[in-house]
Amino acid sequence: MTTAITNLVQTRIPTQYGEFVLHYFSNTLDDKEHIAFVFGDITHKAEVPVRIHSECFTGDVLGSRRCDCGDQLDRALQLISEHGFGVLIYLRQEGRGIGLLKKLQAYNLQDKGMDTVDANIHLGHLADEREYTIAALMLENLQVESIQLITNNPNKIEQLQSLDVNVEGRIAIEIESNCDNRAYLQTKAHKMDHLISKTKK
Repeated sequence: MTTAITNLVQTRIPTQYGEFVLHYFSNTLDDKEHIAFVFGDITHKAEVPVRIHSECFTGDVLGSRRCDCGDQLDRALQLISEHGFGVLIYLRQEGRGIGLLKKLQAYNLQDKGMDTVDANIHLGHLADEREYTIAALMLENLQVESIQLITNNPNKIEQLQSLDVNVEGRIAIEIESNCDNRAYLQTKAHKMDHLISKTKK
């Protein structure tokens, strides 16, 4: 069955980085609440700065230092504001797609010595189970012509291109590591080919 989305509600959200418009989408793939956070005029624009951010409750909401997700979310909003237009798509695929429960179980395995990839695999999952069909449909609905993807993940670029998203370039979003997430970032760089220069030294 072909996935379809509907842009149900748009509402103004003032933030420290300026005024965004939040678009709430329904879809036929899952029952999750995926949203697009739009800054400025993006209709029929090319090279729109776009961050596709997968939900991270511990990092985005609680400020966990185990990952760089919350800092990336904040930095992406700042980058979009500085460009004068752009989109942050927030996908509800927690824990690289394995869900909050499994992510927390993976954290416990990491505390026993596994890295983030091996922990996911030990729990019966892939290292990364995220997919971006809904994100591609949201960009089409918003009438974005082409994007500059705010990411360090080349696989995300490849997946979007396979979904006919015109990715014209990449905007790096590196966050300074700390003692709690340094090993996690090193694993993303070495095992998942993320373009994180600070951890490859």
